[in-house]
Amino acid sequence: MDTPGHDLNADQIAYWNGPAGQRWTDRQASQDVLLAPVSEILIDRAAVRAGERIFDVGCGCGAIAIALAGRTGPAGHVLGIDISAPMLARARQVAPAGLPVEFVLADATVHPFEPESFDLLVSRFGVMFFAEPVLAFANMRRALKSSGRLAFACWREPRENPWMMAPLQAVYKHVPKLPQQAPDDPGPFAFASEARVQRILGEAGFADVAMEPCNFTLDVAIGRGLDAAVEAVLEIGPANRALEGQPAEVRDAAKGSIREALAPFASGPHVRLGGSIWMVTAKAS
Repeated sequence: MDTPGHDLNADQIAYWNGPAGQRWTDRQASQDVLLAPVSEILIDRAAVRAGERIFDVGCGCGAIAIALAGRTGPAGHVLGIDISAPMLARARQVAPAGLPVEFVLADATVHPFEPESFDLLVSRFGVMFFAEPVLAFANMRRALKSSGRLAFACWREPRENPWMMAPLQAVYKHVPKLPQQAPDDPGPFAFASEARVQRILGEAGFADVAMEPCNFTLDVAIGRGLDAAVEAVLEIGPANRALEGQPAEVRDAAKGSIREALAPFASGPHVRLGGSIWMVTAKAS
């Protein structure tokens, strides 16, 4: 299925509709458990009211959209938008019947939202992948009412997120480092800079931008033990990307190094490492 989108987002569209998107879809239930601490913060800061119209950008497999649909109630409506067909298929599959939620395959940079029709824009890690973020946020801003607001979570610097970086550093003992990304390149840490996020949102028409650093621990094993943690970081995320195309013997060696790196954080069935996000809120200006 083709995803309509901005030309410069073509690489992201291909990535999230290929094997990587399917791997994330297959791990939907586990990822929702892993990211529950982030979801709780986002849902709290979104402060949804009954009857509101909400759109969830980069909604993935639908966890946030579904949760917010339960809060806005039958008088409200939630639109989940994403570029990944497999993830949206899972979202439709897991959404309880009767909820006021729908899912649309589209690129928020160019999607023709109905102007001034939404009360709230939310996202859990879905807004850091735009090639032209000002253009994307300006398009989303036009979809908000004059009283509209924004709430999204994005990752802070890599060094603040050892839950991702510790396994990746272990993999780097066996493979070359991933290409260095420029600060403006789309990717999980593209919004790590507070100044950059402030500039993007300001240029796109938002005001009263607030960025709250939130620290927490994530159980990469989700209660299933050290071996499960190792498998999880091998399946998705930066360690997986670094090992793409490597032969079995290299992957096996890297797996051993990942296990060594995670072992000090294991306690019973849990493997807890630190994580950190910006919780970003703003108003339509």
